[in-house]
Amino acid sequence: MARGTFTVADIVEIYVNWYAGRSKSQLAASLGLDRKTIRKYLAPAEAARITPGGPPMSETDWAKLVKNWFPEQANRRLNQLTWPEIEQHRDYVVELLDTCTVTTIHQRLRDERRLKASPTAFRRRVHENLPDEAARSKVTVLRENVEPGSGV
Repeated sequence: MARGTFTVADIVEIYVNWYAGRSKSQLAASLGLDRKTIRKYLAPAEAARITPGGPPMSETDWAKLVKNWFPEQANRRLNQLTWPEIEQHRDYVVELLDTCTVTTIHQRLRDERRLKASPTAFRRRVHENLPDEAARSKVTVLRENVEPGSGV
């Protein structure tokens, strides 16, 4: 996730992972966010006495709560603010989709070209505009079965 470009889906991702038992430090590391940002977004849930591992909650359940807690994030047009920034890298993305996952491409764009779009916004944009190419990047090639202890 990029700083300042959070969508409801981005915040829901924080909640789903936190509710599944990941610590704030783990969330910060895996999502590329500061722990203060994680604390900011989790504060309303903690104030409501919601704790990880409680009754099952769907992403839709979280989205409803997030829209109440952070109404400024609920505007769908805000999701599209990063799309022009992503679009300027289209050729590079198409080229890399032959050999890399969408997540890896996002990381490269973030690190090498200072892309500010969140991983979720980037994935959504790629899958909506390059569905065939994105599907190919998900293919997993299985290796042959090997005997246990064969050292292969």
